[in-house]
Amino acid sequence: MNVSEVRPVKKKMSKAALTEHRWGLAFVAPPFIGFLLFMAFPIVFAFVASLTKWNGMNDMLDQFCGLQNYVKLMGDEKFWKVLGNTVIYMLGIPIGMILGLVIAVGMNRKIRGIKVLRTLYYIPVVSSLVAVAILWMWVFNYDYGLLNSIIKFLTGSHGPNWLGDETWVKVSMIIFMVWKGLGTSIILYLAGLQGIPRDYYEAATIDGANGWNLFRHITVPLVSPVTFYLLITGLIGGFQVFVEVLVMVPSGGLDYSAATVVFYLYEKAFTSRQMGYGSAMAFLLSLIIFVITAINFRAQDKWVKTMD
Repeated sequence: MNVSEVRPVKKKMSKAALTEHRWGLAFVAPPFIGFLLFMAFPIVFAFVASLTKWNGMNDMLDQFCGLQNYVKLMGDEKFWKVLGNTVIYMLGIPIGMILGLVIAVGMNRKIRGIKVLRTLYYIPVVSSLVAVAILWMWVFNYDYGLLNSIIKFLTGSHGPNWLGDETWVKVSMIIFMVWKGLGTSIILYLAGLQGIPRDYYEAATIDGANGWNLFRHITVPLVSPVTFYLLITGLIGGFQVFVEVLVMVPSGGLDYSAATVVFYLYEKAFTSRQMGYGSAMAFLLSLIIFVITAINFRAQDKWVKTMD
């Protein structure tokens, strides 16, 4: 008999091993089924819908149009405008991270009342997004808003039309988004700071390093994993901004200056009943997020440092 024809004998699993195997499958099954139902199926469904002129009521498969929605999307000036608005809003991501790190450094001290202060900074994160958006809408009110009242009291002149001007509406949205997410940045940076051994600072101080050197060469590099996490989640969340615009500027702003991609997607899909076109926009947006996330993961080895 040829040696190559000899097949290895497959060992039969013991009863205990088989039971353990079945329990393992039982624990893995719920999240796997959840992924199929709430992630994989919607993605496939959205892609199929993006190839049709489905309006939500007609038979989707009878409205097949191929790549027409994507071709139309490439020439849609409004889409590129809202995509530009969305990217501009993301300027708040580095601003929020810088402020979060600076405040976290200040909070990383044993002083009286520090726990209360940390809690106060985190309250906006756990607050209802719709509720705080309505609150800030009144803060930015042109005639009797709190912000313009303060500006008028300090300068004697009226403040800008925060939500009615094409430029200032973007500034307003960035301010609100930074304020809403600042608590998360502070808490995560604070956790990262408390994980840095004090020996590093003591050794650097003995070598003559000043406060800025300690911050630049020890603090910033060793909290870079937190920075990377905030960057990734900030970019993903930034491309999905919707509720803020819908509540504060329900019309999308003057000349659509405040609208985001998801806001435009919502109007096309649920107001204009262009479900196929909206699905194409959603699928393209998911590809953009995937590519940007992949690039960041690819580049993380060049700047993300650890204590290993």
